[in-house]
Amino acid sequence: MKILIVYHSLYGHTLQLARAVEEGVKSVSGVEAVFRRAPEFPHTEKELEAGEGYATKVWGEQKRVPVCTVEDFRQADGLLMGSPTRFGNMTAQMKALIDSLASLWLSGAMEGKPAGVFTSTASTHGGQETTCVTMMIPLIHLGMLIVGVPYSTEGMIHTEARGGTPYGASSIAGPKGELAPTAEDLAICRVQGKRVAELAKKIGGQSNHGIPLDLRSTRRFHRRHAHNVAR
Repeated sequence: MKILIVYHSLYGHTLQLARAVEEGVKSVSGVEAVFRRAPEFPHTEKELEAGEGYATKVWGEQKRVPVCTVEDFRQADGLLMGSPTRFGNMTAQMKALIDSLASLWLSGAMEGKPAGVFTSTASTHGGQETTCVTMMIPLIHLGMLIVGVPYSTEGMIHTEARGGTPYGASSIAGPKGELAPTAEDLAICRVQGKRVAELAKKIGGQSNHGIPLDLRSTRRFHRRHAHNVAR
């Protein structure tokens, strides 16, 4: 039983959330946490390698994390996906990774698998909810089962300047990235990771796991809709 945790992070906030999510997944017996990062754009990698700032330091820590592949998605029994916000949406790096999954959409390989999302934003209202919701949309197209964070989770009902949404775990980084995820933020991440892992175990092999749909139907579907994937 494998749960894929894939994230994108430039300044390390979403990376910290991802590690807490990983801890939650690992707390469930019989489940393997597969930790991956979204591929960074080549020009950004060059800038980070040549730089001397904080982002370069974070890059040095995370570039050893294996890059996520389509096969990682295919083999996963569940998914947790995290991205900082860009104008209320996921980063282009994460979107590019999702856009590479057309073959899994056509085969139905992700159908019936549980998936959760998490995010980090600069401000309280800078995309805490919209980033999570927009990350869900392609996962719904892939046939995945969306897993949020219930309000029964400790720390969810609050009026403090920190993260925690029913759509997914979150954190506030600050306008200059000066803040770190709070203890409550990280606890909610662990709950979400554990929740997805436990649901994956309950579903236990009922999803398609890469087995194609009826071959003739799949071929007809592919011919009819291939232009939607290509353009």
